[in-house]
Amino acid sequence: MSHNYTQELQATARAMVAEGKGLLAMDESTGTCNQRFEKVGIPTTEENRRAYRELILTTPHLSNFISGAILYDETIHQATSSGIPFIQVMKDLGMIPGIKLDKGAKSLAGHPEERVTEGLDGLRERITDYYSMGARFAKWRAVITIGENIPTQGCIEANAHALARYAALCQEGGLVPIVEPEVLIDGDHTLGRCYEVTETTIHEVFHQLYSQKVAFDQMILKPSMVTSGASSLIQASVDEVATATIHCLLNTVPAAVAGIAFLSGGQTIVQASAHLNAMHVLFEGQCPWPVTFSYARAIQQPALEHWKGESANVEGAQKLLYHRAMCNGAASRGLYQAEMEKEPVAVRS
Repeated sequence: MSHNYTQELQATARAMVAEGKGLLAMDESTGTCNQRFEKVGIPTTEENRRAYRELILTTPHLSNFISGAILYDETIHQATSSGIPFIQVMKDLGMIPGIKLDKGAKSLAGHPEERVTEGLDGLRERITDYYSMGARFAKWRAVITIGENIPTQGCIEANAHALARYAALCQEGGLVPIVEPEVLIDGDHTLGRCYEVTETTIHEVFHQLYSQKVAFDQMILKPSMVTSGASSLIQASVDEVATATIHCLLNTVPAAVAGIAFLSGGQTIVQASAHLNAMHVLFEGQCPWPVTFSYARAIQQPALEHWKGESANVEGAQKLLYHRAMCNGAASRGLYQAEMEKEPVAVRS
């Protein structure tokens, strides 16, 4: 008889998108984390990665605005310099531990320039292991590229099917799945083209989730926002992005879904906060699900640049991290203002 996690999954999913809180994505693979370190001149050692993740997770009062954090396999096995496992640190601070489960996007056979995310083999066993370690939610990212004649229906279907298989296995094993179909910002496409691709992608994702009997009230959707391509000559305004994004989601996402937590995907730090805020200002009370953030760079980047791998800079870096979490917590309630970017950080307990 398999264990029924329904109530636990529902409660976890609700807690992940609690009002005024969002998720911190700190699940960069070793390669990606090393690239970010190299850009700011930090030696790419396991100890520096551990120290950086300790800096993040031990930021005072971070749980005021962060409900949980997505960890990478290396990180979930690590501990603070004083020997306390990161999982324990998070639980003590009231943050839910999550884990990245996918094995990355690889070339899709027969589809030049398109990718499919791998990692389904052995996934049931990995979910069991991570659950026993204390993880309570997971993440799987699919990558959809907009270009000439792409994405193809074959690519969208392959990625949506993998997301659905992953989500079903997560719910079977007690983890709330974050379903992340990222439509990349790279390209010179218009806002309208991004809308079409995002709508098609999310529609297919929910078709596949339904086919695999995934419970919508026990999952979180992590979509990209509907924006102009990064190299497009015409850049949509903050209100245009917010409006297109929410209209797209209202047309594709079932009301039963526990919550939506956006990725920031190539946006500037300020854009990520402003776009989320505008969605709440323009659509207050109109969305059937909580709408919040699951950001990585848009919360961490100022802290990383300030830290530079130096222990003397930890406290200053944590203040910057807290400030970005606070700005996005405010944006998730429609209370973010540009002036907040100028204010010195007051850490509130």
